Formats: sequence, C-alpha cells, structure tokens
Amino acid sequence: LAEACFRGGYIDSWGSGIMKIMDSCKAAGLPTPEMNEKEGGFIVTLFKDRFSEEELQKHGLNARQINAVQFVKEKGKITNSEYKEMNGVTDRTALRDLEELTEIGIIKRMGDKKGAYYEFVTK
Repeated sequence: LAEACFRGGYIDSWGSGIMKIMDSCKAAGLPTPEMNEKEGGFIVTLFKDRFSEEELQKHGLNARQINAVQFVKEKGKITNSEYKEMNGVTDRTALRDLEELTEIGIIKRMGDKKGAYYEFVTK
C-alpha cells in the first residue's frame, strides 16, 4: 500500500519526513525534536521556542544577551566583534556576556582565537 501511495505521489520516500521536520526546526532555531519508539508506535516530540524573549528573561539575561540570542537565531552564529558592534560594548563586556550565555548552556564557543564564533547548543 505504501509503495502504491509513493508511486502515486501521495507520500514522499520513507524517512524523508523526519529529516524535513528536523531541518525545519533547526532553521527556525527550535530545539531538536525527540523521537522515540513506544509500544509499536513512533512518537515525535516538538519543543516550543526556548529562545523567545519571555523564555530568555526567565534565565535573567540582560537586553544585550537577548539581542545576541535573537541574532544567532536569525544568522546561525555570532562573533565577539558582532556582539560588540551591535551592543556598543567593550571587548571585556562582550566576552563576559557571551561566557554567561555559554555557562547557561544556550550557546557554545566554536573555533579558536580570531576565528572564534558562538552558535546554539544542540541536544
């Protein structure tokens, strides 16, 4: 039956829907969905936007940090220079703010020294 539906154009190939869901969540800055098999069924759990302004305020983030998270949500990453420029802060303040976001587990540092940037932590 599935083969007939596939050939008729009613469904995509097996497994492609899961990848579309994961890609869509990543593109929207949402957490990776959890996928579990239970009692012969398959459960996909989608999570709300953990990077909404309301959720970020619960972590006690300042306005600069919230702006940075929204920037990463749009662009996929942020550098120290971008953080300093968008917030008008010193290198020391940028490093401190970004380190706090790292300690909370929202972002992680990638690369080294001049090539370093920050991106979301994925599960």
